[in-house]
This record gives sequence, structure tokens and C-alpha cells, in this order.
Amino acid sequence: MRNERGRDRQDGQAAAGRPRPKQFAIGCCLLFVASFAIAQQAREVRRARPPAQWDKAATATFYDDAFATLVGPRPAFTPAPGQGRSADPGADVPQATAFKWSTIVSSDALVDEIKQARATAKGAVAKVSDFKAGGYRKVRVAFGSAAAAFAVIAAYDKDARWKSDAAAARDLLARAGTNCKVGTDQSFNEAKDRVADLDTLIEGSNLTSKPDRDDDFVWSQVAERSALMLRLEEAEGLAVTAAASRSDFVRLAERLGNEAEMTAVIAELIQQRNYEDHEDAEYRGHAAAMRAAAAEIRAAVETKNHEAVVRAVGNLKKSCDACHADYRG
Repeated sequence: MRNERGRDRQDGQAAAGRPRPKQFAIGCCLLFVASFAIAQQAREVRRARPPAQWDKAATATFYDDAFATLVGPRPAFTPAPGQGRSADPGADVPQATAFKWSTIVSSDALVDEIKQARATAKGAVAKVSDFKAGGYRKVRVAFGSAAAAFAVIAAYDKDARWKSDAAAARDLLARAGTNCKVGTDQSFNEAKDRVADLDTLIEGSNLTSKPDRDDDFVWSQVAERSALMLRLEEAEGLAVTAAASRSDFVRLAERLGNEAEMTAVIAELIQQRNYEDHEDAEYRGHAAAMRAAAAEIRAAVETKNHEAVVRAVGNLKKSCDACHADYRG
């Protein structure tokens, strides 16, 4: 009898030590809530803090005070169908058709660029001796910039002169520009033929020469980056001269506007797929800063604001110097 009572007492004590089903469920809920709160707190603590000092690519890309620099209404940040960049930044054809080139360059500036390139190349091929003595370098840069202008015209989102012949002219000049790395009889004869093609277009006739391209167009084949960099140096030199004094600015304002637009074109072009370093974020930051500075110059020219031109040219030079410090060619 005593043994049975002892066993009953032990069984009761054991039962009292075990959690009941309801208590167990409540305990699990409280443990889950506490764990979730701790996890949330840990997640909040682990949030990345802003850097103590931004790198030069970031500081060169953005304005110190956008409201003090930019004019006009704020842009709509929701793009309309078919506008803006392709979802895939490395896709050549979608970029060519989707990007609105008219937002950074006028068709008149593209035409002027081609005419200027024709004049430079024509002078360099006047004599074969001059061409071989170094004129081929001038032709290489001139054909590179003209090929870039024709490439933009071919993809332009508005009407533009020579649009029906632009793709063919682009390919012909791109190949000739590449071959003008050296001054030979072959590159000289090809350069003369391309100058004749430019004469044909500028005089109002259709292009008769045909490129032998079999593969799809790739933006990086328009011109080598080194040739485009030489063209940018010319644009920067004129910008510095125009900013030197108010009288120089007034005298060179029209040319400065065109140079600014072509600077923006090249800054956009060298970020396209297959160009060297196009996937490098810092490199793209330098190119974006250069394009932004070019847009500042163009806006300052339109408002005839010499002081704004001085600031914008300073930003352009800063972006170019920063890029040259990290990248070559």
C-alpha cells in the first residue's frame, strides 16, 4: 500500500515537471517572436554605413548642388515605352535603337562633325608624302569621329541628313580609319576613296561605295578608343581656349557648343559593349562625369553664360584628368 502511494507520488511529481500541451505551444510562440525580433535587430545593425570618403569616380559623377547647377523642370523618372537604355546594358542592337541620341546631340552638330572631318582628311591626303609623314594620323582621328557621327545618325531617333547612307558610310570610314594606323600606299588610296565618298554625300548625291561587312554591327568597331581620345583632346583644347576670356567665349561659342555635343557622344559611345573597360564601374563613372560636364557646357552656351562655361570646362578637365590617371588608350 505504501509502495503504491510512493509510486503515485513520484508519478505526480513527474507529471508536474512535464509541460502541458497548451503551455508548450505558448512557449514556442514566445520563442519564435523573440528569435524574430533578435534577427530583425541583427539585420538592422548589419546595414552598410555610408563611406567616410567617396571615391573620385563618385564625386566626379554627381554635382555638389544639383539645384544650383541644373535649370528647367525636373525630369520624369518613369521612361516612356521604347525610351532609355536597354534592360541589358551589354546588348548592342537594343542600345542602338533604344537610346535617344537626340537628347545629347543635334543632327546639325553631327553634320558639322562630318564636314570638319572631311576637311581634315582632305588636307592630309593632298600629297602622298605628307600622308606618309604623319598625315595618316590626322586621317585616322578624322575618320574615327566621322564614323562615330554616322553611327549615331544611323541610330538617330529623329530625322537626320544622310540617314539612308549612314550605316554604309559608318562601316567604310571605320575600316579606313583602322587601316590608317600606318602610312602606306594602300591606306593612302583607301583614305582618298573615303574622302571622295564624303565629297559625294556633302555635295548631295547618294553613296555608291558599299562596305563588305558580313557580320552584325558592333558599336566598338566604329572607332578605336585611342582615336576617339585624340578627338576628345581637340575638343577639350578648344573648350579651354573658349573659357579663357569672355571675348574668346563669344568668338567660339558656336564651335564650343558642337564640340560639347560631340564630347557627350564619345562619352556615351566608349561605354558600349566590347569597348575596353566598358564593364568597369569606375571607368563608366569617369565617362558619365565627362558627359555631364559636356551637357553643362552646352547649356551654358545656350544661355550665353561665360561664368558657367568656365565652371563646366573645369569639370570637363577634371573628369578627363581623372580618367587619364587610371586608364590609357
